[in-house]
Amino acid sequence: MPSVTHQRLVRGSAREVWAQLHAWQDATSRPEPLVLETSGSTGKPKRVVLSRDAMRASAAATHDRLGGPGQWLLALPPSYVAGTQVLFRSLLAGTEPVLLDEHQDLTAAAGAMNGPRRYTSLVPTQLKSMLSSERSVAALRTFDVILVGGAAVDLGLRDDAVRAGLRLVATYGMSETCGGCVYDGLALDGVAVAISTEGRVRVSGPVLFDGYDGQAELTAQVLRDGWFLTADLGRLDEDGLLHVLGRIDDVVISGGVNVPTAAVAARVREHESICAAEVVGVVDPHWGQRVVAVVTSTGNVGVDEIRDFVSDRLPRAWAPRKLVVVDELPVLSNGKADRKALEQAAALEFGGSRRGILRISTKEEEEG
Repeated sequence: MPSVTHQRLVRGSAREVWAQLHAWQDATSRPEPLVLETSGSTGKPKRVVLSRDAMRASAAATHDRLGGPGQWLLALPPSYVAGTQVLFRSLLAGTEPVLLDEHQDLTAAAGAMNGPRRYTSLVPTQLKSMLSSERSVAALRTFDVILVGGAAVDLGLRDDAVRAGLRLVATYGMSETCGGCVYDGLALDGVAVAISTEGRVRVSGPVLFDGYDGQAELTAQVLRDGWFLTADLGRLDEDGLLHVLGRIDDVVISGGVNVPTAAVAARVREHESICAAEVVGVVDPHWGQRVVAVVTSTGNVGVDEIRDFVSDRLPRAWAPRKLVVVDELPVLSNGKADRKALEQAAALEFGGSRRGILRISTKEEEEG
C-alpha cells in the first residue's frame, strides 16, 4: 500500500477536520480514502486507511441503531476515530455539530443544540468526571443517547449514570472498524462478530478498513478472508452478546498464572476508596511479573485490603501485589490510559514525577 499523502491524513482542529470531511463526503468522484492514526495507547501508532463507503456504512448503522439521525456534540479529539465519526455522522444527518471546546462548559454546549435528537460520544473518564457535577448531569440528561467507548465501562460507573437518569450505550470498536461496531454487546446491522480458536474477537462487514498505510505485512496478518482479527480477547454469551475480556497483550503472567489486567482493574475500581485504577505488570525476579495496581484514592487504602477485595470475586493469584497511588492517572489526548506511563509509574519504587504523574507512593504486600 503506498504511503499516505498529507491531504488524506485527518489532522487539525475540529473546524479543519469538519471542512476536510465536508469536501471528502461531497466529492462526486470516488475520493481517496481517509487515513486516521491510532492512539498508540499500547505501542507505536498505526495509520489506518478508511474508505468513504466504510465510513458511510458505519455512520448509517449507528443512526439506525440509535433511532435515527440527530445532532451531535463533539467532546473528543477530532482526529481520532471516535471524534471523526461524530463529525461525519453530523454530515450524513445534515446537522451542524456543536463543539464542546467552543463553549464555556457542557451546559452551555448542550444549550446551543437545537436538533430533534441529541447525541454525544464520551470516554469513561469523561463520564465519571461529569457525574461529579449536578450541572453537567443535568446537561447530559438532555441527550437521547450517550455513547461511551474507548475503554471498558465499569458496572459501577454505568449504574451511577443510570441512577442519574442518563441513557448510555457502551460501544466496542476501533479505528480499523470505523469506530464503534458493537453497541451494548450487539453488533450493528451488517456487522458480524465471532471468536477465533485462540479466543480473539473477529469482525467482518462493510465497516472494515482497507489496511494499514505502508504496512502490507501487518495488514495481511489481521485481515483474513474478509475478517479483521483484533487484539482483544472475548466471548459470546448464550444470547450472542459480545463480552470483551481485555487485550491479548494485557495479560500478566505472574507465578505461572495468566492474569487478565482489565478484569482485575475493573474489580479494583469497585472499591469505595478507589477513584480510578489501571493494572499492569512489572518484571519481578520471583514471580516473573508482578501484578501492580496504579490508582487514585480518596482514602488510606492498603494493598492487603485491595488484595482481599479482589479475591472476594476473582482468583487470589490475580490480586495485585503492589499498589501505586498517584495524584492522577496518565492518559493520552483521546482519554485512553497511557499504558507506557503506567508501567513506568509501577516500576518506580520511590516518589518521583513522570509524564503528568504528580506524586507517587508505593504500598506492597508483606512477603511470607
